[in-house]
Amino acid sequence: MTDVSLQTFDEHEPQFGDYFALLKPRVMTLVVFTAFVGLLAAPVALHPFVAFCAILFIAIGGGASGALNMWWDADIDAVMRRTAKRPVPSGRVTGDEALAIGLALSAFSVVFLGLATNWFAAGLLAFTIFFYAVIYTMWLKRTTPQNIVIGGAAGAFPPMIGWAAATGGVSVESVLMFALIFMWTPPHFWALALFMRSDYDDAGVPMLTVTHGRPATRRHILVYTILLAALALAMGLTSAGGPIYLATALVLNAMFLKGAVEIWRRDEVMAEADNYGVEKRFFKLSLLYLFAHFGAILADRALEALGFGFGGLI
Repeated sequence: MTDVSLQTFDEHEPQFGDYFALLKPRVMTLVVFTAFVGLLAAPVALHPFVAFCAILFIAIGGGASGALNMWWDADIDAVMRRTAKRPVPSGRVTGDEALAIGLALSAFSVVFLGLATNWFAAGLLAFTIFFYAVIYTMWLKRTTPQNIVIGGAAGAFPPMIGWAAATGGVSVESVLMFALIFMWTPPHFWALALFMRSDYDDAGVPMLTVTHGRPATRRHILVYTILLAALALAMGLTSAGGPIYLATALVLNAMFLKGAVEIWRRDEVMAEADNYGVEKRFFKLSLLYLFAHFGAILADRALEALGFGFGGLI
């Protein structure tokens, strides 16, 4: 890691928005949403205020992970066009400040989630922060092309934490919610890596496009998308699924598989000819994919609340 103190910082006082950006608010949105779905899909209902507190502390824990990630990755963030304007590499916030905020919010979120719900959920949140900040950011990201595969677990834990906050444990449903995000993460990021082109090369990050080449990346996207489709449909057979979820999963996974096949059939000449249009569309669809699946779980829970229950098969 580069000594952030050697950077030249802008001549202005950091603003609230600079510190908030440390928490990766866009990523936090996904954390909050999937944790909320996990909590509401659980068979145990929490008091609304307790549920609100649980989601708030999970969100703060996700933000803490983001701050720690930006502290450690300031050197490579400065090289990549996609991340160069982040608060630390751009000089708006110092590395020491990012570290202090990350550690403080980590402790706060874990302790208060434990007090608000249960210590199993708090322990799972603590492990998630550790996994993202240490296992993924400090180790996997810079050492192996499996970085985004194994590291994807960090982003997959929030629905399990939400479920655990309500129930005090895990289940087939929460494991499948975890697996859905875990298997979605590689094709989502590999599609981005295909059209971001030189960013990961310049930063020395061993993304699959760098270590194994773009044809291998295209094959991996197809394989993971097939496995993802199987997991997504399996979710529909559990109590977390329902008619809305199954319809959503069938349509979106057909579209996602079609996109993965199109990517697999292309080479770089074809991709450059249309400015990576197919890859960019697949990436945009991947953003909708996850929110739609978890939104469908919420919609089915709403049907159950109205008296239209559909029991799962698993």
